[in-house]
Amino acid sequence: MGLARQTDPVPSTTAVTLRPITAETVRAVCALAVQPHQAEFVAPNAVSLAEALFAPTAWYRAIYADETLVGFVMVDDDEANQTYFLWRFMVAGKHQGRGFGRRALELVVEYVRTRPGATELLVSYVPGEGSPRGFYARFGFVETGEIDAGEVVMRLPLHAEEGR
Repeated sequence: MGLARQTDPVPSTTAVTLRPITAETVRAVCALAVQPHQAEFVAPNAVSLAEALFAPTAWYRAIYADETLVGFVMVDDDEANQTYFLWRFMVAGKHQGRGFGRRALELVVEYVRTRPGATELLVSYVPGEGSPRGFYARFGFVETGEIDAGEVVMRLPLHAEEGR
């Protein structure tokens, strides 16, 4: 995600988890921010949570590394149409480059694989220097050729044999 930073990798004992956001944690989730040069690529978490209030298909979680809050994820979990879209995904700037994002995305993929009719996970990104395109491509997402509201759409097939 943007400029590479040299940081320590995630120790193998670090547990990355996705947890429901509660009244006790919502302010901390809203306070998380990406690096300043990445701000144009993802909405603030407060905006995402506000949008979730009006989207019955929104599934959202806080990302933790052990007991430290490190990020936020939101999926458009449209069971009725059997479409699954990674709507928002962010790891706070000070926690980037340590593998938390990859581990959290693996958990999201595991979740989506349990959903009815899930064959792929879609995501989109705003093109530009510092966009998350490289992160998604390294994970296995491929561009579909579709542009949605100026954002490039990528897909990750969810076939069991492909594994992550």
